[in-house]
Amino acid sequence: MRRLMLCVPMMILLLAGCGPAETSEGEELALQIRGEYLEETPWTATAAITADYGQRVYQYELAAAWDGAETTLTLTAPDTVAGMTARAAGGESFLEYDGTVLETGPLNGDGLTPVSAIPVLLEAARSGYITGITHDEEAGTLRVDCGDPEEKPGTGTEVSLWFDVDSHALVRGEISLDGFRVIQCEFTDFTKESRDTHGGEEALEDLGGG
Repeated sequence: MRRLMLCVPMMILLLAGCGPAETSEGEELALQIRGEYLEETPWTATAAITADYGQRVYQYELAAAWDGAETTLTLTAPDTVAGMTARAAGGESFLEYDGTVLETGPLNGDGLTPVSAIPVLLEAARSGYITGITHDEEAGTLRVDCGDPEEKPGTGTEVSLWFDVDSHALVRGEISLDGFRVIQCEFTDFTKESRDTHGGEEALEDLGGG
């Protein structure tokens, strides 16, 4: 396993063609994956979320979809909330069921909730400040860590993302607050839309991930 450090200024130089002539395999893969997620291609996935409030731990299973503007999350487990829909757009998130809006408790002062966790993870994949990269060849994953460059490691909000090195599917994501993991999300059946260059019609590309 190799751990590499890569910061945003370096990424900008590399993307602009002004950076070092050579980069590591892990850095190149991280740049490629970020570029693909920046394309904002609609996607669907299933996910299992564990939210740890310290004295309370909640587990959810849901179907997730992003259409390019809004994230829709439909809870499938536990049975008591199955069928409830969560939507996130424009930095806001809420739960709705039969027209009733239900609030979930925030995990931090910025309003992080289990509902907003998936949009936060995807935003980190697209634009988070990268503080570390771990290429696990045995597991076939690339871990990308993101955080605030002005904060010390283990403080503030930190995000860790695991991507499949072959499909580039997001297979796992974690959000930590001051070193304590509050969100763990396992993705399966991550599928994005792609355009058929021959027929010009949209098709679904299964990225796997579980």
